[in-house]
Amino acid sequence: MFKKAVTLISSLAVGLLCITGCSQDVSEGKKTSEKKLDKVTIAEVAHSVFYAPQYAAITQGFFEEEGIDIDLINAQGADKTMAALISGEAQVGLMGPEASIYVYNQEEENYAINFAQLTKRDGSFIIAREEMPDFKYEDLKGKEILGGRKGGVPLMTLEYVLKQNGLTIGENTKAGEVNVRTDVQFGVMTGAFVGGEADFTTAFEPTGTAMEKEGTGYIVASVGQDSGEIPYTVYCATKSFMSENKDLIQRFTNAVYKGQLWVQSASSEEIAKAMQPFFDDMSLDDLISVADRYKEIDAWCQEPTLKEESLNKLMEVMTEAGELDKKPSYSDIVTTDFADKAIKSID
Repeated sequence: MFKKAVTLISSLAVGLLCITGCSQDVSEGKKTSEKKLDKVTIAEVAHSVFYAPQYAAITQGFFEEEGIDIDLINAQGADKTMAALISGEAQVGLMGPEASIYVYNQEEENYAINFAQLTKRDGSFIIAREEMPDFKYEDLKGKEILGGRKGGVPLMTLEYVLKQNGLTIGENTKAGEVNVRTDVQFGVMTGAFVGGEADFTTAFEPTGTAMEKEGTGYIVASVGQDSGEIPYTVYCATKSFMSENKDLIQRFTNAVYKGQLWVQSASSEEIAKAMQPFFDDMSLDDLISVADRYKEIDAWCQEPTLKEESLNKLMEVMTEAGELDKKPSYSDIVTTDFADKAIKSID
């Protein structure tokens, strides 16, 4: 489904434009100077506190310092995020690098190149219907869990963790297999679970915390903590846009790195306050709790470099999931030029 969608949209792709506009200071809600800023639209795979360094880079003014005005759109899924990127609706995509691998393997001419990594672990959590303080993965035997879209990293890392814990994935729950369902779309998994679908689900923050407050679900395990480091979400741009806008991509990467550095030294309360304009339906206390949770599992990258060994780990997970039959060259779908320059110029 993903491959067909990308092929269809890529055939309709239009030229990408970098337009200018007047920036707005998110934290203050006031217009800044008359200086014209380059407008960049980021298509997010999801809107999540998981991407705290990005939101901090916006509210702390790091993108503005680099002459960039950010517009965010929530694409709700890597397939839709990649479609927005290829069609020109967005100039930068924030998603798992598996999406760029799929597109490259289709021999798409204007494929996506990954240039900055944001998170280094799976940011999803396993949600149960009841509190399970002594949860063990064997508790999933004979149960159903909503796992996400087939071919997506959330599903593949979940299945990887289940297998690493000696579980068998299948549909025969009576025989003790775990039925990992892929028939419920990512954006509606929480609603389906609350409505009675499956015994467990996976969810990102702040959804997990919200479910706990409502009493509709309880976090029992971190998929990212148990799967190990993996290049989970990265920034990418199409080959043509990157070629024509190298200075803009460099300034964008500089701002991301500043956000990463800031988050490393900031307290959970400071991080929560920096994110609050993007999550105004959550209390400050809840945002602090979520920041603590992601700090605890070491979810955020300290620098934007996507390393070859990390990409190889991802492709290992994809291969084990049966979703990858050809591994692209690291140098074809990744560039570290912008990350390397950002680190040298800012450190």
